[in-house]
Amino acid sequence: MQSPSFRHFALSDPNRIAIREAGGRCVARGELDASINRTARALAASGLDPGDAIAIVSPNCAEYLAVYLAGLRAGLHVVPVNWHLARQERDFILDDSGAKAVFVHKRLPASRLSDLAARKNPGTLLVGIGDAPGCVPLNEFVAGHAAEPPNHRFMGRALHYTSATTGKPKAVLLQRDRAETARRKVIEFHRPAGVDPSADNVHLCNAMLYYAAPLERAVSALHMGHALVLVEHWDPRQCLDLIETHGVTTSFMVPSMFIRLLKLPEATRARHSTDSLKFVAHAGAPCPPGIKRKMIEWWGPIIWEGYSATECQGTFASSEEWLRYPGTVGRPIPGSELRIMNDEGETLPPGEVGTVYMTRFTGDRFEYRNDPEATRACYRGEFITVGDQGYVNEEGYLFLCDRRTDLIISSGMNIYPAEIEQVLVEHPAVADCAVVGTPHELLGQVPKAIVQPAANFEPSSPLTADLLAWLGDRLSAAKLPHSIDYTNALPRGPNGKLYRRRLVQ
Repeated sequence: MQSPSFRHFALSDPNRIAIREAGGRCVARGELDASINRTARALAASGLDPGDAIAIVSPNCAEYLAVYLAGLRAGLHVVPVNWHLARQERDFILDDSGAKAVFVHKRLPASRLSDLAARKNPGTLLVGIGDAPGCVPLNEFVAGHAAEPPNHRFMGRALHYTSATTGKPKAVLLQRDRAETARRKVIEFHRPAGVDPSADNVHLCNAMLYYAAPLERAVSALHMGHALVLVEHWDPRQCLDLIETHGVTTSFMVPSMFIRLLKLPEATRARHSTDSLKFVAHAGAPCPPGIKRKMIEWWGPIIWEGYSATECQGTFASSEEWLRYPGTVGRPIPGSELRIMNDEGETLPPGEVGTVYMTRFTGDRFEYRNDPEATRACYRGEFITVGDQGYVNEEGYLFLCDRRTDLIISSGMNIYPAEIEQVLVEHPAVADCAVVGTPHELLGQVPKAIVQPAANFEPSSPLTADLLAWLGDRLSAAKLPHSIDYTNALPRGPNGKLYRRRLVQ
């Protein structure tokens, strides 16, 4: 059976709302579909051929998704660009991808708009979402083009760049000839969680669309006929307001959002109903077990945890499975395989920590664009790793330890920062935290904690002593930080990802 698509729902009920923006603007399915088709045809008329790349530098808005889906319909690679990046970082992505058209939103800061307008790239088309300086306005760009989809042999794919936590970002290039199959499998993957294609579902996009997971979830929601609610800046109170006001049924979140929600006053949480929620997925970082348990108690067994990377998606765990095996990130999604291997490529038995390898459940392959050496380094046959360490139990459930690059080796002992962070963040005085390794003359490395105090708590010697006592009751002595520093804010991206390398420079 052919899986549904957004166009199917747009044709069947064109007046139904497809997208609600943060400012209250609503875009109907038929309007969005027409915009997608006109933009796809305009791209082709501008000389872009299937396999070429376009880029989007924009905050969340309906036009972002229209341009993204237009690029896919035109058979192009679409590069979502984090507009918060420094000029040099952003320009590296635009140059490396070879983007022949760049879509720029008028609401970007003036300095970023002027930087983009001043780029000297002959042949690169600049299109403005709104009246952006140096750009052809989007409404002029698409004027005169038909609202019917173009015909291409293969759909396009997203061309996501890794976040460059350990060097220059790399482009994750996916097979265009597998795009339709991958889309179908992503939609089918939701069915076991009770999320069938239905016009009655409402998906809340809590993060920026330039990140892979929120974008994929938002686009999948449209393909399943769900209404989509966009945010521009995530706030825990606003999140609860949106869930209740719009009857949100599905969402994707990261653990830092759970933490901020739970740190709201109990009275604030009690004022909002979350009964409409059917399915909330989370990934992107380890979730402290105490936080996960409290969220399940609050929202019910509708929280699913996934483990994935831009390069590969592989495991999922329901609330029931997690409660049975606390800390697990699940078993392989049907169609995916999982192995724990040592440095020699041997598969390790249950309980032994090694490098996590998976296959893509969508069945397609990826490569790092223009970097065959990096591509070879993460493959063992069909199995892919991004360097995470973990183990499986006897029932095949995966438990993560940490990334190999974050590992602290102290007197020959492996210490995983994530384990310490998960305990530390549950202290009521901690709003956020990170743990890094620091050099030690005798032990090689020792853990150091960096803590962002919660409201009404100030850095002090008594607080440090209290935090160390909290950790000492829950972790072995070798894992205790040798020092605790304090900060007003940790270097996190808008999706909650910690830029750990900025803490160890």
